[in-house]
Amino acid sequence: MINPKYFLKGFLCIRRPDSPAIALGASFVAIGALLKNLGFTIHESIFSTFLTYALPGSLVMAESMFVGASLLNIFLAVWLVNSRLYPMTVSLMPLIMHKSQPRWKYILSCHFVAVSSWLIVKSNYEKIEKKFRVDFWIGIGTATWLIAIIATIIGYVAADYLNKDMMIGLAVVNPIYFMCAMIGVMKRNSLSVAIILGAILGPTLYLISPQWSVLFAGLAAGTAAFFVGEKNGN
Repeated sequence: MINPKYFLKGFLCIRRPDSPAIALGASFVAIGALLKNLGFTIHESIFSTFLTYALPGSLVMAESMFVGASLLNIFLAVWLVNSRLYPMTVSLMPLIMHKSQPRWKYILSCHFVAVSSWLIVKSNYEKIEKKFRVDFWIGIGTATWLIAIIATIIGYVAADYLNKDMMIGLAVVNPIYFMCAMIGVMKRNSLSVAIILGAILGPTLYLISPQWSVLFAGLAAGTAAFFVGEKNGN
C-alpha cells in the first residue's frame, strides 16, 4: 500500500511558494482552450490530459489531429516529443527505488513523470527516507496531474474569453518557470553549460532550420553538459 503520510507530504508540496502549480495550471488552461477551439469535446479534452499531461505532447497531439494526420503519425509525433521524459526517468528512479517497495508502485509512478513534478522531487528527495520516496513521488505526481486536469476544464470553459495572444502567453508560463528554476540551481558546471549553451544555440539554429533547431540545440547542449560533468565529476 501507498504510505499515506509520505503521499500527503508529497501532495502538499504543491502549496509551496516555489512550486510550479500556478505555472502548470496556466499552461493547461491554454491547452483546454486550444482543444475546444480545435473541436474537441470537453470529455475528449479531459481524457487527453488524463492520459498525457505533458504539455508539448498534448500540443502536438491536438495539432496533428486538427490537420488530419494518421493515427500512426500522431503516435510517432507524440512519442518523439515525449522522449525527453526518458532521461528524466532514468535520473529519477535510482533516487526513489528501494528493494522493500513493490514493483507496481514504480510502474504507476511512471505516468507522473513531467517537468513540473520531476523538478519538485529532485529538489526535495534528500529530505525523505529512501524507503518512502516512491510514496512521496506519487503524492507529488498526483497533485500536479490533478492540477493539469482541473486547469484543462477551466480553459475549456473559458475558451470563448481567451484570444490567441492570451493562450500563447499562458502556454509559455510553465517553460519559463522551469527555465528560471533551473537557473536558480545552477550549482554544477554541467547544468550551467546545458542552460547557457541551449539558450545560445536555440535561437541561432532557428535562423538556419526552424524545424530542427530545438532538437539539435538540445542534443548539442546536453551532450556538451554530459562531457563536462564526466570530466569534473558533477
